[in-house]
Order: sequence, then structure tokens, then C-alpha cells
Amino acid sequence: MPNFELMAIGAFAQRSGLTSSALRFYADSGLLPPADVDPATGYRSYGVHQLERAVTLRRLREIAMPLAGVAAVLGAGAEEAARLLDEHVARIEGEAAVARQRAAAIKSALGGDAPGSLIVVLKGPVLAEAVEQVLTATATPTPTATATATATGPTHDPAAAVLAGLHIEASDEAVALTATDRYRLSTRTLVPVRTGERTWAGTVDGADLRNAVADVRRSALVRVEAVPHGIWLRMSGREDRHCRVLPEKYPDHRSLLASLGEATTRATVAKGALLRALEEHPGDRPVLRLTDRGLRVQAPDDELSGILLPAAVTGEDLRIRFEMTTLYAAVSTAIGPDVMLDLRGPLQPVTIRSADRGDLTTLTMPVTFDH
Repeated sequence: MPNFELMAIGAFAQRSGLTSSALRFYADSGLLPPADVDPATGYRSYGVHQLERAVTLRRLREIAMPLAGVAAVLGAGAEEAARLLDEHVARIEGEAAVARQRAAAIKSALGGDAPGSLIVVLKGPVLAEAVEQVLTATATPTPTATATATATGPTHDPAAAVLAGLHIEASDEAVALTATDRYRLSTRTLVPVRTGERTWAGTVDGADLRNAVADVRRSALVRVEAVPHGIWLRMSGREDRHCRVLPEKYPDHRSLLASLGEATTRATVAKGALLRALEEHPGDRPVLRLTDRGLRVQAPDDELSGILLPAAVTGEDLRIRFEMTTLYAAVSTAIGPDVMLDLRGPLQPVTIRSADRGDLTTLTMPVTFDH
């Protein structure tokens, strides 16, 4: 190899982000041997062509991948490497969930294992279904969504973090579950088997709830108890599950719901037919056109094409546009064969709920035609 393609170990360390000692360790482990070793001095040099491998190695170690896993990823093709990375992340997430549960159990034991304050007792299968439905409206927490880079490092955005949670409000009559990502809001009300002695409200970590859903579904009854910084889901015959309560303030969704005006257009349409029409729509922002002839799913720049669906439409004719990801998710989580859309004009939130069961309600924001 020509000398001009070689770099001293210090220069290579600086460009790759690995320390010189780390480079020696990875050379000895066989993951990144130097391109050349001076036989007299033992001085190591690296080639420019090795930079990509070195950077990938560093990034894999930054996500706590063991050496054997690093070697497997570096030696695999793109598809196999992606699969190995997914397995590693899933393993870390599983270990973190187990660690959180064990830590919660330890804290409970240190506090004398006193039971928490009863919030509510619910039927497990009903609670599991409601949690899965409503959580579809949460924001997905990502580094860019929850943190902003500054000169001193990432600064977390509490307003974004809390949107990944499920807000629970328990009274002596009902339990309301609410989630929103600010473009969509879903809420469902459950009738309790037994209520607590006082009202309770809090925002529960969405990931913790998702991890608990399988056990909740298999439990006839679930006792929900409030403890400092969290809730316990107590289930007979199964391990109790702890879910964190997020400290950030939840958006004022009640004011939004109270401020909604009367619907000016209402449509009832078969849920399956509407979902199929959205699936066949070629764009990412479908338009719904509602007239006394029915509901047409069409492109924004083509008034004549699209799919006309039989629908019972009352009120004003309306043409309204949505993001596909927002509208499809709202329709797909509705309960029952038919969905009812209450519309208030082309720029106001649309209420989507089941035509025969109204306990799951979703608000969906449209987009402007010049969006």
C-alpha cells in the first residue's frame, strides 16, 4: 500500500473518534488491525480506507453492542446487519423494562411494601383493548422530538416527552383515557368495576403500559393503585406491573373538547370501505369530498377522480384534506363496522367515532390545501 494512504495512529484516532488505546484494543481483538506495523518500532499505521469501518465500530460500541455482536455486524451484509441491530436494541429495551420493574419492586419493599392508594378496578381485557386503541394517538419519542442540541449538550423538551404518555382521569363514575400528538387526540371512557376513594389524574408512560398490556389482557380484573411517581397494576396470578407517571403537565385537552363547535356536516360510512379507499389512494394527503351523493376519496388536484363510497351525509357539502398517517390511524382504531364523522369546516378538528359505540372518540386535524 502506498505510504501516502497511511495515517499515524494519532491522526487516525482523531478522524475516527476512537482513542489510541481503543485502537490498540480493537487491533488486539482482531476487529480493526492496523494496515501496517513497523517491524523495528512496532509503530502502527492505518489506512484511509479503514475509516468507515472504524467509525461504524465506534457507533456500535456507543449503543453498548458486545464485541461478538460488533464482529457479526461488521462481517454481515446490509440486511443481516439491520436484523442484528434490531435484535440488539430489542434486547436492551427488554432488559431495561425488566430492570425498571425490579427497581420498582425494590422501592416498594424498602417502603415497607405498603399498598398504594386505590385508583380503580377494571376488567383486564377491556383495559388492554382501550390502552392499545388510545395509545395509537401518542407521539413517538425520538432524540429529535425530545431534545434540542445546545452548546452544552441536549436539552430535553418536556412538552414533547409527555405526548408519549397516556393521560388517565379517574372519578367515582368513570375512567377516561386520553392521548394526543397535537395532530390527533383519542379518548375512551371505561366503566369501572370498583372506584377509589378519591379522584386521580396523571400521565402514565406509554412504553411501560405497552409492555404490560399482554399480562393485563389475560387478567380478569386489574387493580390500579397510585404510588409516588407511578402506578401499580395488580393482577391475580400474575406479576404486578409498575408504570411510571410522567411529571410534566399534560396539554389542556378538556378546553379543546369544550371549545368544539357544532358539526356542520355529518357522515356515516362503512369503516372497511373507507380504509380500503385510503389504502388505494396514490398520495399522502387524501381529500374527502362530502355531498348528498356520498363520500368521495380523491386527489386534491382532481375533482372528478377518486372512489365514491356510499355514505349517509347530512348538512353542508364539504371538501377537506388530511395527512394520510393521521386520518388512517383515526379510522382504523374505531370500534364497530361503521364510523361517524362530525365535521366543522375545512380547517377545524374532525370528530371520528364509532356509529354504534361512542366511547372511543378521536379528534383529527385537517391540513390546508396549500400545505
